[in-house]
Amino acid sequence: MPFMRSFKSKSVVFFFFLFSLLSAKSFAQDDLLSLLGDEPNKKEFVKNAFKATRVISAQSMEQVAAGVLDFRILHRFGRVNGGSREAYGLDQATIRLGLDYGISNRVMVGIGRSSNKKEIDVYAKYRMIWQGKGKGSIPFSLIFISGVVKDGLEWSNPERNNYYTSRLAFYQQAILGRKFSDVFSLQLMPTLVHRNIVKTTDDLHDIYSMGVGGRIKLTRRLALTAEYFYNLPDQLSATNTNPLSIGIDIETGGHVFQLHFTNALGMNERSLITDTNGSWEKGDIHFGFNISRVFTLSKPKSFKNK
Repeated sequence: MPFMRSFKSKSVVFFFFLFSLLSAKSFAQDDLLSLLGDEPNKKEFVKNAFKATRVISAQSMEQVAAGVLDFRILHRFGRVNGGSREAYGLDQATIRLGLDYGISNRVMVGIGRSSNKKEIDVYAKYRMIWQGKGKGSIPFSLIFISGVVKDGLEWSNPERNNYYTSRLAFYQQAILGRKFSDVFSLQLMPTLVHRNIVKTTDDLHDIYSMGVGGRIKLTRRLALTAEYFYNLPDQLSATNTNPLSIGIDIETGGHVFQLHFTNALGMNERSLITDTNGSWEKGDIHFGFNISRVFTLSKPKSFKNK
């Protein structure tokens, strides 16, 4: 309905407006320090724009350091509107197990296995531009991600000629982000998803989407996070919806816990962008969590601006 579409668009715009407004104080403090001449002259890279390599389901502008392995569990329960009979979604579970490894401080690779459609996804992430501070620094980060997703379900029609490549989907994503202060970070995520096979001839193989993600630091160990993807019109079925997720990050030593609510069940870019059909207004919301544990596999070297 036009009214509901308008309501959803206005809600998302209002949310991110509020998200930005809460960080205005930190912007003012940074500007004041700049006017007072308290800007560092030594060039150095900006780190910890986000506390994890993912905002919630989507990739963040952060990467694991060289020689570090990140074991990550992404978990989604069923929809809360399932009622008490379904324990408000707790009776169902969808999970993705992933391993991310830092080849260098600019290059990261990852692999994951999702119970949703028994998918396996592999990707590479490259930081082309690294935000810095000090003279001659660039005030934003630019990251490129390229990945492939393989559907592991049985063929729906085993009698026809089925090709391995029909199981594959690909995605390309750029992340343009900035840590505005110790409190507030924001990033844009233009994304292209290509599906080798689609259900009907009317379905598009290429899906274009624009994502936005943000983080507000509440305390030393707590942060509010949010992400949203807007799919361009007339690309997907009318039953598809745009994924919106809101969460809390909790840091405890070597672990990062991410608790969140989302209308999306997918935990890779293909399923997140092209398979989401839940509605926040109807209560099609999943409670979920991410857990991250990092392991240093090679002796860390001193951090260099490279």
